[in-house]
Amino acid sequence: MMNKVSIRFFDDREVRAIWDDELSKWWFSVLDIVAVLTDQDDYTKTRNYWKYLKAKLKKENNELVSATTQLKIVAPDGKKRLSDMLDHDGIIALGKTFPSTKANRFIAWFTYSEETIDGKSKSKAYALFESSFIESIEVGTVKGLQQIHAYLFGGLYDFAGKIRAKNIAKGGFQFAMAQFLPNTLKDVEAMQDKTFDQIVDKYVEMNIAHPFMEGNGRSTRIWLDLMFKKELKKCVDWSKISKTDYHQAMIRSVANSEPLKIFIKNALTDDIHSREMFMKGIDYSYYYEEN
Repeated sequence: MMNKVSIRFFDDREVRAIWDDELSKWWFSVLDIVAVLTDQDDYTKTRNYWKYLKAKLKKENNELVSATTQLKIVAPDGKKRLSDMLDHDGIIALGKTFPSTKANRFIAWFTYSEETIDGKSKSKAYALFESSFIESIEVGTVKGLQQIHAYLFGGLYDFAGKIRAKNIAKGGFQFAMAQFLPNTLKDVEAMQDKTFDQIVDKYVEMNIAHPFMEGNGRSTRIWLDLMFKKELKKCVDWSKISKTDYHQAMIRSVANSEPLKIFIKNALTDDIHSREMFMKGIDYSYYYEEN
């Protein structure tokens, strides 16, 4: 089975990967890496460059070519086509064929990104889909949100799942004052969450409350999706909402939630049982938090 698809981001460019259950490792799209390292947006030019590089490496008897495998991944025309893939070691070797500062930076990012707190938390988020724990999470409650946060950040932050006792601000915006937070969260929990508008309004208010010291966005997006799944039999295809659009809409939602509602409504899907949709949602959710 190779139906786990992951999307990483380097300099706001997608680097896709497919999980190999049999070998227990990720295979990464060579064309995505080549596009990153050549700073190329044109798919045809990227493919042609890889053909040239592959032929050159083959003449040099470079093991990189023999290490390449082909798996089906979505092409620009929307259809799944066979594409060259490399594993972790292969991608590092490929990066070294591009002697540049960017290539070195890419290799450093690729090598260490999964060892950061966010990387480890993201791995936990992936595991949530196949965990029986997801069935026990309270939907739409403060406790449910704490359960999600504790699962994602347990062992990484000592405050995992704990409501903050300090004031925090971001971008000049002051989130709910800590001294009033318990009552604020009771008010948010009491909000109705049966219709689309009610669910998004509740999500917006929880974002304003920002109950945790860190990890609020990643936790509340899962919390939001669980409400949609329970009440509307829908979830959000987060890949349809760009990072910029999401951030701007969230900032505006404090005074006007309509732009956010439009983005979310247009991104709703009934593909709620898809592991690939869940994984993709986690990829984009964590991408939204990257600086």
